[in-house]
Amino acid sequence: IEFNARFGDPETQVVLARLKTPLAGVLLASANGTLDVLPPLNWRDDAAVTVVIASHNYPDTPRTGDPIDGLADVAAQDAPDAYVLHAGTRAEGDAVLSAGGRVLSVTATGKDLTAARERAYTALGRIRLDGSQHRTDIALKASQG
Repeated sequence: IEFNARFGDPETQVVLARLKTPLAGVLLASANGTLDVLPPLNWRDDAAVTVVIASHNYPDTPRTGDPIDGLADVAAQDAPDAYVLHAGTRAEGDAVLSAGGRVLSVTATGKDLTAARERAYTALGRIRLDGSQHRTDIALKASQG
């Protein structure tokens, strides 16, 4: 039996949100085969939470081409503690449109899971995508102890 494991997008996004060591240096060391001489990685003490925004009718037949609004609001009001990562989007002129099932991820950090979760969902609330869906329970149990 062979088992393979990998990080998915949301899992990687919360890990990288806490990484203080510049990722480029880690990737270069990996490519050069010099990870063994890389100093230990440095991590932020903060917690991180990522919530995925999916398009209408995901996962069956996701609707595409819907305009996404509120991204500038997140950048202006929530950064650097919360930010948006694009997955299934495309640009058309000045507009950002949905282009796949998993459209965006909102990642936020905070002093603990409760603060990170609150920031993520506050930022997510600024984003408008017709018919979109997202889970409302991300990090809920863990933040409650």
